[in-house]
Amino acid sequence: MPITRRLRVTAPTNPILIQGLADIRRTMHLPDAFPPEVEAAARDAAANVKLPSLDCCDIPLVTIDPPGSMDLDQAMWLERAGDGYRVYYAIADVASFVTPGGALDLEANRRGETLYGIGRTIPLHPTTLSEGAASLLPGQLRPALLWTIELDATGEGISAKVERARVKSRQQCDYASVQADIDAGRADPMWALLRDVGELRKQRADKLGAVSLPLPEQEATFEDGHWTLAYRARHPVEDWNEQISLLTGMAAASIMVKGKVGILRTLPKPDPEAIAQLRQTAANLHLAWPAGRAYPQFIDALEPSDPAQVAMLVACTRVLRGAGYTAFHGALPEQPMQSALAAEYTHATAPLRRLVDRYAGETCVALCAGNPVPEWVLEKLDALPGTMRSSDHAAGQFEHATTDLLEAVVLSTRVGETFQAIVTHLEDGDAQVGTVMIHDPAIETRVHADRDMPLGQSVDVRLMAADPSRRQTKFELA
Repeated sequence: MPITRRLRVTAPTNPILIQGLADIRRTMHLPDAFPPEVEAAARDAAANVKLPSLDCCDIPLVTIDPPGSMDLDQAMWLERAGDGYRVYYAIADVASFVTPGGALDLEANRRGETLYGIGRTIPLHPTTLSEGAASLLPGQLRPALLWTIELDATGEGISAKVERARVKSRQQCDYASVQADIDAGRADPMWALLRDVGELRKQRADKLGAVSLPLPEQEATFEDGHWTLAYRARHPVEDWNEQISLLTGMAAASIMVKGKVGILRTLPKPDPEAIAQLRQTAANLHLAWPAGRAYPQFIDALEPSDPAQVAMLVACTRVLRGAGYTAFHGALPEQPMQSALAAEYTHATAPLRRLVDRYAGETCVALCAGNPVPEWVLEKLDALPGTMRSSDHAAGQFEHATTDLLEAVVLSTRVGETFQAIVTHLEDGDAQVGTVMIHDPAIETRVHADRDMPLGQSVDVRLMAADPSRRQTKFELA
């Protein structure tokens, strides 16, 4: 579904929800736990970690994540460097805990990434590491891959390097609290630098033709004994923080491309026919799209509070297809770009949660030091794209299945009620079948109607059925 989902993992108390989650895990053949030998390897690795000789504990790193997060992949610090900026970005050094070919490594390659769903996380690594010894928790000495990235006054990258170092985060922050401090004028000056760099990087991306889709986020929360689904507006600090991760991913990609070895996250450009179809959708929605205005600039001007423009944003997601991973060693890929970012890019900042980041980070550490890329990395490069494709598919299935279950549970007592919605998509050639976005509760669902539905307009839909056992809801046009 086009909306972004943010699932707060809280232990469910509803027996129907508990049974439904068990059914999902069984149907998808998902593990309930790690094998004993993997847990034992994690405990051993946590007890015997060797810290790098380079001591960077004087850098006052901080983390920023959703409240309650324990798997902390990144810690950062920004400072002025002449007329420009210096970004320190510490990434959890998972490779320091994982022996190539060992039990932890083999299990991580089977899983690919952490799966997030309502009431349950299925982690990539045992929590002994992912929420303990490898996590950049505050006040703890940790091995890290420390990026040092220099930017000029415009936010353009000048240089970047990554090296192993021992670090210590001084504070664990969350987005809402930091944003409140920024708005009240009491935040640490570092956050003002993050804002400046974040805005400069966004401006740079806009000039290059990067695509940003400000779609609403569906957030599930458990409060006062029941679940709720609501749309959540992102805090500006989340966007600024995201720019640091993107900056690092671009720096990592540049290092690997220069070294002619690594793995990139790629996305082809939309084909002209898809853009032509988008222009027709804009015309159908009575939205002005001047002939000389490029696709990214048109999207950037859309307002997500307007129903017709929400429908247009949803339509735009359908041309951003074909994302994948491309490994290379020697010859560079024919298509190395991540077109939505208008840059070469790789995933390198979340190794606790995503397998490929460990390999990207290790490649960059070797290249920056002038050393050969380790054989255990090279041996897996060709298989990584397939591994990540499978794990991405499983992650999407798990997230959708658990959210569909929760939607059915939340709505199970509201059959017969009418809800206000926006028609965001119509099936090709059939205006009586489409997708609507309900505001309260925050749900996107498919609707069959007995008459044509008005794309981009508000409608009322009636809930006809909500069956948690099948994870299904059924709406009709009222």
